[in-house]
Amino acid sequence: MSKDLRISVIGGGAAGFFAALSAKYHHPQAHVQILEKTSHFLAKVKISGGGRCNVCHAEFNNRKLAEHYPRGEKFLKKAFEQFNAANTMEWFEQRNVVLKTYPDGCVFPLSNSSQSIMDCFLRESKKLDIELLLHHSIDTMEKHEDGSFTLRSKDKIITADRVIVTTGGQPKLSGLAWLSALGHTVIPPVPSLFTFNMPNEAIKEFMGLVVEKATVRIEGQKLLGKGPLLITHWGMSGPAILQLSAWGARILAELNYQFSILVNWLDEMKEAELRLILDQTRKIHGGKMMSNHCPFPIPTRLWNFLLTKNEILPASRWNEVNPKQVNKLVNTLLNDRYQVMGKTTFKEEFVTAGGIDLAEIDVQSMESKVIPGLYFAGELLDIDGITGGFNFQAAWTTGYIAGKHSGL
Repeated sequence: MSKDLRISVIGGGAAGFFAALSAKYHHPQAHVQILEKTSHFLAKVKISGGGRCNVCHAEFNNRKLAEHYPRGEKFLKKAFEQFNAANTMEWFEQRNVVLKTYPDGCVFPLSNSSQSIMDCFLRESKKLDIELLLHHSIDTMEKHEDGSFTLRSKDKIITADRVIVTTGGQPKLSGLAWLSALGHTVIPPVPSLFTFNMPNEAIKEFMGLVVEKATVRIEGQKLLGKGPLLITHWGMSGPAILQLSAWGARILAELNYQFSILVNWLDEMKEAELRLILDQTRKIHGGKMMSNHCPFPIPTRLWNFLLTKNEILPASRWNEVNPKQVNKLVNTLLNDRYQVMGKTTFKEEFVTAGGIDLAEIDVQSMESKVIPGLYFAGELLDIDGITGGFNFQAAWTTGYIAGKHSGL
């Protein structure tokens, strides 16, 4: 490797910084720079996880870790052999960022502040003499016969020997047009990780209500979401819904976000078990008002809403309910139907399905198979994970590999 090797990283987000740091660690003689088009580095890191930054997920089996990615599973399973969740935690803790693993497997800085992650990256960049440039938007890129690249913005020209592109997920295909122009195949982006709008559903009145364990299906599809479900003023959110939006990103886009969901408010409970509980409740607590005695782990307000929905007065006694009402209640508890008409995407934290086709990327190096010397990392690739630190893990992994191999 030549001493004056110039490595330009386009994009100053999570993958960009990790790629630049990896490049400088592995190739200390190289000149490494990060080109960020906005006025701030690490903007998405700052606001992620409600400002706490879910660094990764404590899943140390690479195969199981890869199963959390609706797109990119096979690719990442191989990539995790070079850098995985255990490596991520070790990397941050070696740099004095103390981490805490929560019962659900999510890993956050002990400080509970994304600033700890940002400070770490900026501190390391300064220590390694990485050049950080804001307001550097790259509009075009040319590859020359000698292997070098020319990067052009409106008023700047930059020459580089290696280029790592980490510009993040793009909401529109036009945002990736400059890479298509170089000969890369771009999978059209569609939103992933969004909440469901239900303008005509009365359940919105219970905004803020959480059911800790629910199962949600898309009617007519095999898609399934599990976990906490949150009622919002526009519809439904929470991990169960976000999982569905990720796994069903393309299908739901094709449906133009007009579909119905079926909610099992009792997680995975089956009809036979539910009927047994209802029969026992009627025998043992027959004289009690239904509103005062809910035999299931769901909020009282939701329980009363579901009773009313089935034309059962909350003041009714358990022994007053007729078989027809029981049948309707069983169906509602296990298959409660709601109409979805649109989505709400987290604009600052948007995640997209789509990006650079993984078939054109060498998983061992993150180098383009189309243009030697060009590398990709982060969400710009056709990779996306569900919530829980998985998208950041993909950024760290692909960034680390791209940086390591960019100087070879």
